[in-house]
Amino acid sequence: MPLEPNVMHLPAAEPADAHPELALQLMELLAIPTFVLDANGRVLIWNRACERLTGVPAASVLGTDQHWRCFYSLPRPTLADLVLQDRQFDVPQLYDQHVRRSADGAGLTAQNWCDMPRLGLRRYLAADASPIRGPDGKLTAVIETLRDMTDEKQAQLALEQLATRDGLTGLANRRSFDHTLQAEWQRALRQQQPLSLLMVDVDNFKQYNDAYGHLGGDECLQRIASAVASEMRANDLVARYGGEEFAVILPNQALKGAAIVAERIRCRVEQLQMPNMDKHVTVSIGAATALPAPANEISQLIATADAALYRAKHMGRNRISLTEAWDWAGKKLAQS
Repeated sequence: MPLEPNVMHLPAAEPADAHPELALQLMELLAIPTFVLDANGRVLIWNRACERLTGVPAASVLGTDQHWRCFYSLPRPTLADLVLQDRQFDVPQLYDQHVRRSADGAGLTAQNWCDMPRLGLRRYLAADASPIRGPDGKLTAVIETLRDMTDEKQAQLALEQLATRDGLTGLANRRSFDHTLQAEWQRALRQQQPLSLLMVDVDNFKQYNDAYGHLGGDECLQRIASAVASEMRANDLVARYGGEEFAVILPNQALKGAAIVAERIRCRVEQLQMPNMDKHVTVSIGAATALPAPANEISQLIATADAALYRAKHMGRNRISLTEAWDWAGKKLAQS
């Protein structure tokens, strides 16, 4: 671990335990937030950098086993606690990212969001925890060092947002749609559940865009996106498929249920109040349902929903069009 530039190293010829006070002083002056737990899980050391990181003075935690309160609102072990209690296998359930560092598997590295109750700020911390053993090999303490990676994590999340979200509407983008549809297809295949898809297109959008300009067109798409998203269940996905077209993935939804969702969307959009417009904006919707089979492809589901959408357009717009639901092996599915 890096030291402050003005901190002196111990003489190489003398063991650290010959200078316990100096060793403690060095630990105290480390620029890296560090704390040490004894064999009973009580805090032995809580250095100044740890005070700055958590907002908790050493006097509040030294000699206690309440150090978790510095990082979390609800009781849960720190990484040092897991090393101390030999609970390495619990790390995946408690941390976003985790690895074993040392050759014997005793040391751990992990990353996670922390509540930081004293400061009232969530911080993303990288933690390293390693055991300290005596000459007899018995565990005497655990040291944990911390690094604040909040800025890096937020930058990463922002990049992921750019990669998966449409910049105008905030909906999932085409890339995210393709990935999710593939995942839902595989799940439907495993569980033998229906998978429905809605293709939603704004009626006469070119005329609207020509009449009110690109800014007016953008606002129109944003309002429609919000209206469509408001009708979704937690496990549904609505994406901007391209231009003025949206796509809705409805897992474990038969055609009848998909038709109900489609009609709710159509009505919600028709009721939107658009500025400077004497007519309501409407959408046409095509719906398709399949029970995936190993020999079939996702592209067929998309093509079927697209065909239904174009049929709705041909029939006069502002309506939904359904296709019969098939398992693509020739067997018609129940419409319930």
